[in-house]
Amino acid sequence: MTCLSEETSWFSHSQMRSNQGGLQNQEEDNLGLKKVVDPLEKVFPVYAVGISEPDPNLVESVVNSGCNGTDPIWDSMREEAKVEAEREPILSSYLYASILAHKCLEQALGFVLANRLQNATLLATQLVDIFSDVIMHDRDVQRAIRLDIQAFMDRDPACLSYCSALLYLKGYHSLQAHRVAHSLWKQGRKILASALQSRVSEVFCVDIHPAARIGEGILLDHATGVVIGETAVVGDRVSLMQGVTLGGTGKETGDRHPKVGQGALIGASVTVLGNIKIGEGAMIAAGSLVLKDVPPHSMVAGIPAKLIGYVTEQDPSLTMKHDASKRFFEHIAISSHERPSAGEFPTMLLVHCELHNSFQCGLFPKCSLSLSALSPFLLNLF
Repeated sequence: MTCLSEETSWFSHSQMRSNQGGLQNQEEDNLGLKKVVDPLEKVFPVYAVGISEPDPNLVESVVNSGCNGTDPIWDSMREEAKVEAEREPILSSYLYASILAHKCLEQALGFVLANRLQNATLLATQLVDIFSDVIMHDRDVQRAIRLDIQAFMDRDPACLSYCSALLYLKGYHSLQAHRVAHSLWKQGRKILASALQSRVSEVFCVDIHPAARIGEGILLDHATGVVIGETAVVGDRVSLMQGVTLGGTGKETGDRHPKVGQGALIGASVTVLGNIKIGEGAMIAAGSLVLKDVPPHSMVAGIPAKLIGYVTEQDPSLTMKHDASKRFFEHIAISSHERPSAGEFPTMLLVHCELHNSFQCGLFPKCSLSLSALSPFLLNLF
């Protein structure tokens, strides 16, 4: 397909398929009969699937009334796609089919998700209908998909554009697929919701139960290995790194999963178990095991996690700062230079061991500390 540019007239997909004299061409089959071939089918076969037009009234209802009837995120995404099509002509068909052929973000998202998740039993055409039916009729989902993609743009330095978030980031894909599955679950269509969740787990390695309640403006950074249980609740503006588990203890029934307050930041490979509360604006250091409630705006680390300080930011999930507070560093520095008395040895050893544990759990990701670093301190005690 030729390179797409600003001057190019952006045809609808149906126009492309009907324009036999232009974008389409003819090939002979095994019987020598000529047939019309859509160029999209040559480059991206699955992307040659047509989808129904969105309800214009519903599309109009989700646009930002303060932007003169336009959707700024969708407008930016289309412009980005045009620029990328110019830079990489080989992707022009893909960018057209995924973004430029659609009239709104809802339609494009449903199309992208359907093609990522389709297989022999869940066809892309079927999935498009499922996604479109939910996204185009659920105002909460329409709002969330925009706040989520903005969260990726604001907090993930690897997110190059709105366009790249929609097309390539599986954290965004798995999160939006969950929103559709959750909507189906609330409608009583639990079998379909579970089938969709199973497919998401298989494709993206993200396992979020359809019943789990997740707020808006969420970042699933990398997303691989994230597990969120059935009765878990995640508040607005939360950031979750890869490998996070919000699970049960295995011995409870009913309401048995964690409740995460808004603005919390949960580091990589953190495990939070049981019906416990993670307070608003709390930060959990990477690799921690959390078994008890975490106070709001506090910082915990270790196995099991312990309180090590408090977070100065209102929402650490927005700043994405995974390090400790200045006061905590000063406390450790002063303590490490004081020679303890015999009675103080257990306390000082505990401080140093907690510091070692903080390094091991990833609180200070750019540093390393082995037990050998404590040798001079231990030798001076005898």
